[in-house]
Amino acid sequence: MATTQDLRNGAFIRFNGELCQVTEFIHRTPGNLRAFVQVKMKNMRSGKMLDHRFRAGEAIDFVRIEFRELQYLYDDGTFLVCMDNETFEQLHIQKDLFGEATSFLKEGMTVKIAFENDQAIAAEPPTFVELEVTYTEPGLRGDTATNTLKPAKVETGATVHVPLFVNTGEVIKIDTRDWSYVGKVKQ
Repeated sequence: MATTQDLRNGAFIRFNGELCQVTEFIHRTPGNLRAFVQVKMKNMRSGKMLDHRFRAGEAIDFVRIEFRELQYLYDDGTFLVCMDNETFEQLHIQKDLFGEATSFLKEGMTVKIAFENDQAIAAEPPTFVELEVTYTEPGLRGDTATNTLKPAKVETGATVHVPLFVNTGEVIKIDTRDWSYVGKVKQ
């Protein structure tokens, strides 16, 4: 069995019967006291953040997680249908695993799914997506000096804030982690 020395950011562990992902860990040795490892982790089922102190060298139950890249096909209500590009098997992935990032998914995109014993436990959309702006207020000439933003609706229906010089019909690059505008895409 593994110990606290094997902890890494992003590792999956079983803690109190729940699957958790380590987001941060710090090994501390306070003065003349025993060393411990302070761990911040995310409960994969509920999404809550947990804090726990493990004794240095304490046994930890690591969980083997398999990551697979699947192609997003279509939305089927509470599930997203994705296809494995190697076996062409279609899998139904729960929509809530993606969170609010489902607003940026377009048919044919590659998504990253984490599996534990053939059960989907986590999902990530692409970090950056390129989408066409379907509607935004027209930009005025010379509005590039300030860092003012305006709302813009993209082809998937999501609304993001873009600089004033972005117009309808242009393709923009969006960061799906924080819904931020990255830049225009040259065509």
